[in-house]
Amino acid sequence: MTIRIGVQIQPQHADYRAIRRAVAEAEELGVDIAFNWDHFFPLYGEPDGQHFECWTMLGAWAEATSRIEIGALVTCNSYRNADLLADMARTVDHISDGRLILGIGAGWFERDYDEYGYDFGTPGTRLADLEQALARIEARWKKLNPAPTRDIPILIGGGGEKKTLRYTARHADIWHTFGDVEVLRRKSAILDEWCVTEGRPASAIQRSIGVGDSPDVSGEELVAAGAGLFTIGLTGPTYDFGLVKEWLAFRDAQN
Repeated sequence: MTIRIGVQIQPQHADYRAIRRAVAEAEELGVDIAFNWDHFFPLYGEPDGQHFECWTMLGAWAEATSRIEIGALVTCNSYRNADLLADMARTVDHISDGRLILGIGAGWFERDYDEYGYDFGTPGTRLADLEQALARIEARWKKLNPAPTRDIPILIGGGGEKKTLRYTARHADIWHTFGDVEVLRRKSAILDEWCVTEGRPASAIQRSIGVGDSPDVSGEELVAAGAGLFTIGLTGPTYDFGLVKEWLAFRDAQN
């Protein structure tokens, strides 16, 4: 299994020039994937601090980089019409010469919904909307001219065992979770079961996890539990790549 390293360059508490420098540094260091996130306000720190929108930023990153894959960790399905999102993703895919990953989830941050006028609904309704959107996105990609440059990888974030993991088994190329080794191991086994139900090989879905400690703490255990993509979150106003460098060294030793 090839190990990959991602960074989530969180678009909060920083000027855009600092965010752009961080993406450039990630690419220069050899990071495999640069993610942002899809929110309208900071998730921590000063709640009304500086913050930028996700998808316009991804279009800029597509032009500003040349090697690193890019995407959102994750897009909130509720904020855009599914067919529009498919077209946006196809466009960024072309701008980037085939480096986009479509990360998507059902949504959870109520302030975004309230302040931007979206119906927050319930976890059940948001998950039902996600299921419908995934099918619409895949159908729209088949109709677009020009078509995407590749089969755009879909990353689904979340750990719901009855619905989210089933949708992941049906549609995704990457599954992203947070938690420790035991959480990864248990939920990954459930995902394997859903893959059997959906008629897909479990090996078709890469396991991804967010990490906040040195790889010396749990890197080997996470790999043994099936993780292949490790993502480190970085926040503004400065973006410290110290931990990222440790994980890059771990990747290179493993690969």
